[in-house]
Amino acid sequence: MVDRTLTIGVIGDGGWGTALAALLASNGHRVKLWGAFPAYIEEMRRTRVNRKFLPEVELPSSIRLTSDLGETLWESTMLVFAVPAQYLRRVVERVRNSGFDPAAIIVTVTKGIEVGTLKRGSEIIRETLGAHIHVGGLFGPSHAEEVARRMPTTVAAACSERGIAVLIQQTFSGPFFRVYTNSDLPGCEICGAVKNVIAVASGISDGLNLGDNARAALLTRGLAEMARLARAVGADPITVSGLAGVGDLIVTCHSLHSRNRRVGIRVAHGETLSQIAASTEQVAEGVESSKSIRELAGKYGVEMPIVKAVYEVLFEEKSPRQAAWELMNRDLKAELEDFRPAHVQQ
Repeated sequence: MVDRTLTIGVIGDGGWGTALAALLASNGHRVKLWGAFPAYIEEMRRTRVNRKFLPEVELPSSIRLTSDLGETLWESTMLVFAVPAQYLRRVVERVRNSGFDPAAIIVTVTKGIEVGTLKRGSEIIRETLGAHIHVGGLFGPSHAEEVARRMPTTVAAACSERGIAVLIQQTFSGPFFRVYTNSDLPGCEICGAVKNVIAVASGISDGLNLGDNARAALLTRGLAEMARLARAVGADPITVSGLAGVGDLIVTCHSLHSRNRRVGIRVAHGETLSQIAASTEQVAEGVESSKSIRELAGKYGVEMPIVKAVYEVLFEEKSPRQAAWELMNRDLKAELEDFRPAHVQQ
């Protein structure tokens, strides 16, 4: 743990933001948790429970709950952005206009690609707050429900600036939350976004009862798609073998906590996206990211057949069984080219 107490503003009162606020408070930091809706923040303040996104977990009394961004930013030397990708830009713009300190360390935990701009979370933050701010990220297999219950969890603190990565590592690390450092923030962000789309595919497979073999194949070939896109955007494809890649992919594609997997199961059972959205306030990042990742892959000429299939099922009314059949009957090819360093590829 870091050897000094920090004042930290957590931006976003969803399940992950709330779990991280609780973790940071248990590590002895001064924590302020911001949410956009005053009435709901007041309910959380009164009950000390995030009923919508993290029920049955009592929040530490030391966490300051607020809907005032200025109050959240005041004296905060670290800001944690726990906001879905499609809402991140507007929230960062509000932070910029509310007294943001450019010396603050920014930590993004957003796992998605913005529709339209095709930007990752760190790119959105730098575009909005300034190119020279310090931005890192926290990525890996980390369901909020388990972190909040102090169940063993291991993630990666990603930043090209080693000193910032180490600071994030020390700040978040605790007895039940182990943090490694990673220098490849773009690669971790690509992994975090793509794994959500693969998790939707895994849910569709499970909903169709296609079996364990099919799910394992989706995960393995999903890693290949991650590696291709990571290389195309200038990241290190070896990142897919770490916590942000294979680690997060495993947990998201298997767990009952996974919102993206649940969406896939429900789609396979015949529900529409509008029906699913009407029944929950939680955001499944893989749905919108299937749009942006498909477009990003097209921009770089990267083949991502699983992502393409998920997009077609979600937005072009393709039958899930037809999509599965088409994936199984693509042209045959060799397996491991996507994982080899560029200088040894044939």
